Amino acid sequence: MEHSHRYHAYPTQEVAAELEHHLNVHRQLYNHVRWDYDNSPDDDKPSEYDQNNKLPEWKHKWPVFSELYSKAAQATVARFHRNLSNLRKKKEKGYNVGRLNRQAPTDYQSVTYNQSGFNLDEKRGRDRFAYVRFSKIGWMKIRYHREIPDCASIKEVTFKKETTGEWFVSFGLETDDTDLPEKPTLDSLDASNSVGIDLGILNYIHTSDGKTVDWLNLEDEYDCLRREQRKLSRKEKGSNNYEKQRLKVTKVKRHIKRKVLDYQHKITTWLVREYDAVFVEDLNVKGMLEQSHNARNKQDAAWRQFITLLEYKADLHSCHVKQVEARGTTKECASCGVETANPIWVREHSCPSCGFETDRDANAAMNVLQRGFSELGLGWPEDTPVETALPTDAAGFQRVSAKRVVETGSLGA
Repeated sequence: MEHSHRYHAYPTQEVAAELEHHLNVHRQLYNHVRWDYDNSPDDDKPSEYDQNNKLPEWKHKWPVFSELYSKAAQATVARFHRNLSNLRKKKEKGYNVGRLNRQAPTDYQSVTYNQSGFNLDEKRGRDRFAYVRFSKIGWMKIRYHREIPDCASIKEVTFKKETTGEWFVSFGLETDDTDLPEKPTLDSLDASNSVGIDLGILNYIHTSDGKTVDWLNLEDEYDCLRREQRKLSRKEKGSNNYEKQRLKVTKVKRHIKRKVLDYQHKITTWLVREYDAVFVEDLNVKGMLEQSHNARNKQDAAWRQFITLLEYKADLHSCHVKQVEARGTTKECASCGVETANPIWVREHSCPSCGFETDRDANAAMNVLQRGFSELGLGWPEDTPVETALPTDAAGFQRVSAKRVVETGSLGA
């Protein structure tokens, strides 16, 4: 299994200058790879292997490329062809795509060292710090807030400069599947150790077993962002004051993004540790964001990122995570299956057929759980009626505030 650890880096001024220089040279190499590909005949486009073989010739012709570590240069060539492959896949899906653009200095922000050319010294640092060395650049300190597991091997290391000016180092890790905890068998799953998740409107998530987690309140952060953006609009574009204010705006945006990501990490970690199986709606997030109403809140929710984190952590914590069809989960009665359409402002589900009553999002979460069992080919246990698996009134739910999640990292489950 492949995963990654990311650390804040604190290079010295000399090392930071070298990092900037190498970023720029790698950007030039990327643009040259692109130029070489675009100017080749249509029936004889060079492959990644072909362009890697051209690297010695290019280093001889342009000595600046000789300053780069060989494996890092090959990773830059691989980046171009990976982007090219992604472009082809989008075109095959019907998207209207053009060609890969030339990378400007502000566009190219990271460099990857693949397989070799780096060293990690965990003993050199103190108080949760360590040091990492990049060939032809030097050593830099990182905040080593979590150790790399002994069972994981480092396959690649990437350094990146954020738009805020901060530096980060990411370790690409590979863990043998035999070293990971074994997932529970499908036969052992039931309603007591599984959960359905409804990504809600009034609450961030609503679980099928009676727990809700509030939305993250970002009003103060957005008020700050609006103030800083107003100040930016008064500056002369291109001036030093404009650049200083642009950096402040970027930092506020970065703070919002980090706060949302931290919030999601804590919720998803709780879910995969608490349950043997987690079922979640397969949402069309792109289509939801294109709707005119409440688009910003939907973007803040970052539901696709939330689902990605769930799936990423499933193997690490021996949990089954499955996406199910989202259409109709709110309308369909979790008890008898009869569909009842209600306006969005009606927050209670009341089935005219069987009389089952509960919170609207709770009903959707139970439907997600039932569909999850069906997707796994297990069916819904006959001895687990929906009335006993789910509180039938909104007051029976355990509500967890967003502030508690952010400050303690605990959901009190």
